[in-house]
Amino acid sequence: MTEQLTRTQRVAALRAALTQRILILDGAMGTMIQGYQLVESNFRGARFATTSQLLAGNNDLLTLTAPEIITEIHASYLAAGADIVETNTFNSTRASQADYGLEELAYELNEEAAKLARAACDAATQNTPNKPRFVAGIIGPTSKTASLSPDVNDPGFRNTSFDELVDDYSNSARGLIAGGADILMIETAFDTLNAKAGIFAAHRVLDELELDLPIMISGTITDASGRTLSGQTVEAFLNSVAHAKPLSVGFNCALGAEQLRPHIAETSSLAECYVSAHPNAGLPNEFGEYDQSPEEMASIIKEFASSGFLNVVGGCCGTSPEHIAAIAEAIQGIPPRKIPTIKPACRLSGLEAFNIKADSLFVNVGERTNVTGSARFARLIREENYDEALEVAREQVAAGAQIIDINMDEGML
Repeated sequence: MTEQLTRTQRVAALRAALTQRILILDGAMGTMIQGYQLVESNFRGARFATTSQLLAGNNDLLTLTAPEIITEIHASYLAAGADIVETNTFNSTRASQADYGLEELAYELNEEAAKLARAACDAATQNTPNKPRFVAGIIGPTSKTASLSPDVNDPGFRNTSFDELVDDYSNSARGLIAGGADILMIETAFDTLNAKAGIFAAHRVLDELELDLPIMISGTITDASGRTLSGQTVEAFLNSVAHAKPLSVGFNCALGAEQLRPHIAETSSLAECYVSAHPNAGLPNEFGEYDQSPEEMASIIKEFASSGFLNVVGGCCGTSPEHIAAIAEAIQGIPPRKIPTIKPACRLSGLEAFNIKADSLFVNVGERTNVTGSARFARLIREENYDEALEVAREQVAAGAQIIDINMDEGML
């Protein structure tokens, strides 16, 4: 029996493998769970048999009530060729579990899901010691958004805050790490502010635990506009998360491989890290189902790989072990994308990227949103009159400012 690798050894093996070949990520968890045709009692199990809330559809709860199903799904993806298995924790945040009245289970769900994935990966590695398998601890977007209002009649309203998200994500990250995750993956990031909270939380927890685990970031382009739900272009999103120094950045969900191609191509040309993609199995039909065959999807992905776009690839909604096996076979032997050398520049972003390069023209910076330099702004902040304080910023933009410098030096307040 081969001696199991330590987490430090696994992370080193992961980084080494990325220099040698395109790694295979697993496919959809929800699609596979649907195939079991589970009913309410399956989700409840014995532990939650008397719970008053309906629990059907809470796929993450199956980690506790039907762990054998989750283990079987992990094993099927590993047998199909997956190098990286994602934990069953897409909705294992307090915010998302609150929909079922189970927010107190968030840490346990993350830890136990990571343990299941870890055991499955270790078993696969025992069978193929020359091909270690890795656990990506999934941190989903939550059911809330920090930069958008859920109420069209009150655009300024938010149903969560950055600090609340950081606390929630930190709890999830601690559970995932305790369960044996090798990677923290912030995925399906449709709101960049949520993703930034996830990044902050991941780094904070890793610092607390004195660990150096890689972070993968995967955003979501929601439609043909080429933007995230919070409005950013691909390059703007990349600029927004570059400070995280991620192992990889990429996109998943919402689009099929064909529709995702231009966004992965752009990411490949801009990212100073590895690039990942795990698209859906095409676009949903009129019944919300995914029809794209493994062969068709693999053919499209092969072109991605041949074009030099990819370092990590897998599947999202509608994909199965058959899709992953077909993709693994299609890209076999194709070398991984080489990380390009990007000229240094000041790279900022709002909804679009704003890059200041050597040949850029004069840039106007508005500095009145400054509690040190503006008595009016300082007074408005002290009075918590944020609407009027925001007008200070708007006035500068109207006057031609391309960048707003915000100074909240608490010593001046």
